[in-house]
Amino acid sequence: MITTRIVDSKPLLRAFVKFPYELYKNCENWVPALEGDEYDTLNPKTNGAFEYCEAELYLAYKDGRVAGRVAAIINRKANELWGEKIVRFGWLDFIEDEEVLRALMDKVVEWGRARGCTFIKGPLGFTDMDKEGLLVEGYEKLSPFTCLYNYPYYDSMLQKLGFEKDVDWTQRIVKVTSDLPPMFQYADLIGKRYGLKVAKCRSVSEMNEKYGLSIFHMYNESFAPLFQFTPLSDRQIDRYLRTYVPILIPDFVAICLDEDDNPVGFTFCVPSLSKAVKKSKGKLFPFGFLRILRALRHNDTIEDLMIGVLPEYQGKGANVLMFKYLHENCLKRGIKRMILNPQLEDNVKVQSLFEQYETEPFMRRRAYRKAI
Repeated sequence: MITTRIVDSKPLLRAFVKFPYELYKNCENWVPALEGDEYDTLNPKTNGAFEYCEAELYLAYKDGRVAGRVAAIINRKANELWGEKIVRFGWLDFIEDEEVLRALMDKVVEWGRARGCTFIKGPLGFTDMDKEGLLVEGYEKLSPFTCLYNYPYYDSMLQKLGFEKDVDWTQRIVKVTSDLPPMFQYADLIGKRYGLKVAKCRSVSEMNEKYGLSIFHMYNESFAPLFQFTPLSDRQIDRYLRTYVPILIPDFVAICLDEDDNPVGFTFCVPSLSKAVKKSKGKLFPFGFLRILRALRHNDTIEDLMIGVLPEYQGKGANVLMFKYLHENCLKRGIKRMILNPQLEDNVKVQSLFEQYETEPFMRRRAYRKAI
């Protein structure tokens, strides 16, 4: 027998956050989220997205045991910007049972309809800074710690319920070799022609103080045309700066400045933390923090978390200066490969940035939609 419950207490929230640990306990490629981040994201008091979002969390039970979970989310700002009436589903996990998935989706649809929604989309979070996109290719590979992982049956069961592809994101691995891409020979010329340069910061705190807020404002502008994008508020930006700045390394953060020292482009990379986070089971203490520190210092793989260039500087070579800076630092630090962040498959501009590198497919992710 399948039943559902609204998550309306601390014990139920804990069950919601902890369920994937049981579901994926024998899966070597699943990487948990940092547990503290999960609680902060789902808490209206700590997540600024609740200023324009509302959400309801559900647990499904089969024979008295937790068998699935899902979050129903309405992002009012996104719906207004994109002219849609969408209820999102996120944090979706369930045992291999179609009826469990149906029970969860029925609750999201019911909740969304009651608030005037006409479509359901997902997996999506509150904003683009949350994990999104169901894994549909690459199950045999260790998941990046910033991305979703799921079993193959998720895709087939969602299709059985009438969900169709909305968009796909692809991920690639860039091989870092001593053979430099030909575009680097034009870096000096690009810098002189457009008055561009890469910021030199001695520490992450200096970088944050000088450019932190500006970078996320630039993120809002450069990402505006992308699928279901919602600009971040200053409260959200402050939270993300506090979350991500401590794990950044200046050698892997490239900020492109104009002649007046204003940021016009950025890319953030971080050494892969997947193995450290998995071994620590998503906990920072007592030993997770030490494992993460070790992974930050000793690694041959980095993950590209984010890249953006202001619209007026796109196509002018800002990426060449940033990539050259990163490539040289990767060689210096013994980095052999970079895992690119999920990129929309039809985003030709970003897909073409890496055409001079040797790449290989890594993972594919998908968002689904269905009329309700």
